[in-house]
Amino acid sequence: MRKPKTAARRSCQFRVSWPVYPRMKTPLLGAHISISGGCDKAIDRALSIGCKAMQIFVKNNMQWFANPLAEKEARAFCDHPHRGDLASVFGHSGYLINLAATNPDFHAKSIRAMREELVRADQLGLPFLVLHPGAHMGAGVEAGLKKVVASIDEIFEALPKNKTRIALEITAGQGSCLGCTFEQLAFIIANVREPERLCVCLDTAHLFAAGYDISTADGAKKTFAQFDKVIGRDRLVALHLNDSKTALGSHVDRHEHIGKGKIGLAPFRFIMTQMRFAKIPKVLETPKGKEMREDVENMATLLAL
Repeated sequence: MRKPKTAARRSCQFRVSWPVYPRMKTPLLGAHISISGGCDKAIDRALSIGCKAMQIFVKNNMQWFANPLAEKEARAFCDHPHRGDLASVFGHSGYLINLAATNPDFHAKSIRAMREELVRADQLGLPFLVLHPGAHMGAGVEAGLKKVVASIDEIFEALPKNKTRIALEITAGQGSCLGCTFEQLAFIIANVREPERLCVCLDTAHLFAAGYDISTADGAKKTFAQFDKVIGRDRLVALHLNDSKTALGSHVDRHEHIGKGKIGLAPFRFIMTQMRFAKIPKVLETPKGKEMREDVENMATLLAL
């Protein structure tokens, strides 16, 4: 473990209370981290297990709304003495949001919630907020995608000075979920009024469940080449590294620990060894307990590749 450089480092309670975890040296590998107790606490937790990248929720992910982010909490996060030790920090939007919702009340809540989460993300200095595009709820794919486009336009119009982008995440296509193909994500990007405010996050478990066979190095190579052609390499800003409990093309979203699911290690070795991904933050969303030992084990597996 590195020697503390400052008094602030010595006083970091999480760093000194997690001695069993070695500091892992890796450019942009990390995990989704809890913000329990305050957003700034997530930084301590992430560094305690050797993260260089971190994803967080900007509020309780299973509640529609929250009180405005207090300036004190935002400052504690942005001015954290070890914030700079994390090379990449970004957010993930709440799971209740559905920008393609057919129920008017649900849709209005989704618009408001996404707008407020973008405000919070901007206050925290997050470059982008990952979003599941939504579910058409029986209206059909085309109608659903058009509603997502209109919703994003409405959100961005209300936040002209907000610097946080929306990172559309590929989905497994479960139920009526949209965004399970590169073409669907490309449609959204191509049709919004401000495409420069959109980017993309790819999840390996979602890709596999959606039908993209990345279980071999060649399959992974072809899949990313297809992404480059349909969407564009410059749009990719984050990777969620998750194995899948479910089979190829199952359209069921169930994450598994690295190398213990249906995907196997091949695509993760491809991602960890390709220079094109060196500057792309890679975070785990695999099951874990409060002590995050599973994250440490999964990161070790990835580093060994």
